[in-house]
Amino acid sequence: MFANGLLKDRRILVTGGGTGLGKAMASRFLSLGAEVHICGRRKAVCDDTATELMKAHGGKVVSHGVDIRDAAAVDHMVGTIFETGPLSDLINNAAGNFISRTQDLSPRGFDAIANIVMHGTFYVTQAVGKRWIEGRHRGNVVSIVTTWVRNGSPFVVPSAMSKSAVHAMTMSLATEWGRYGIRLNAIAPGEIPTEGMSKRLNPGEEPGTRTKRVNPMGRVGTMEELENLATFLISGGCDWINGETIALDGAQALATGAGFYELRNWSDDDWKRARDSIEAQNKKDRAQRT
Repeated sequence: MFANGLLKDRRILVTGGGTGLGKAMASRFLSLGAEVHICGRRKAVCDDTATELMKAHGGKVVSHGVDIRDAAAVDHMVGTIFETGPLSDLINNAAGNFISRTQDLSPRGFDAIANIVMHGTFYVTQAVGKRWIEGRHRGNVVSIVTTWVRNGSPFVVPSAMSKSAVHAMTMSLATEWGRYGIRLNAIAPGEIPTEGMSKRLNPGEEPGTRTKRVNPMGRVGTMEELENLATFLISGGCDWINGETIALDGAQALATGAGFYELRNWSDDDWKRARDSIEAQNKKDRAQRT
């Protein structure tokens, strides 16, 4: 649906671009002619992704190892990118989430989500935005949020709070930075299954099972649909869209409120099994980082 070379001469940074949704969007941008920068805590994963994407599409993918919770490290990475020319677009995709009863959360567990989703997203957005303003460059920011930013959700309170902050940032900076030619929008996807996140939000279930049961369209979302919407928002096809959060969920939030309200019926044993499953996934991820 997009012309070849649509994103030629664009330089796009995708946070959390080594895996999952970020990798999918990076692939689409590269295939449409953009120079793509991806970052993540596991540089080896980003390096492998960069090699894979360039083999598939050609073009240029630059990999950066950075923990976006570290404001100084973020500013250094963005400064390094700008040394060879300004970015044109930023995709705030890096995130984390897991289900938990709120009374069971530790401060460390809360911070694990808030420091990535809220603080990290702000650090990257500010680091890029201030350079756009200083250099008088136009730019686009697209942040990946959730439908819970509109009505909250039980059992994912750190994510609901942090994603709501990103939603508020999108509206606030759209009005503050619009005069500089900088637009900010957000996408609130429904379930688009990825291995790591599905195991933390739906432990013990086949990914997509719950969504297919309650979604008005009877299915989960696809990577291609997210790629298409993100591409449209930065494409220049409708540059008067600014400050919006667009749901991409088959109307599930309208029909059910989305979120995890149905987990109120879980027993203590159900929550223990979920915690054990999530911890097993965390251990697997830690082993892959070492």
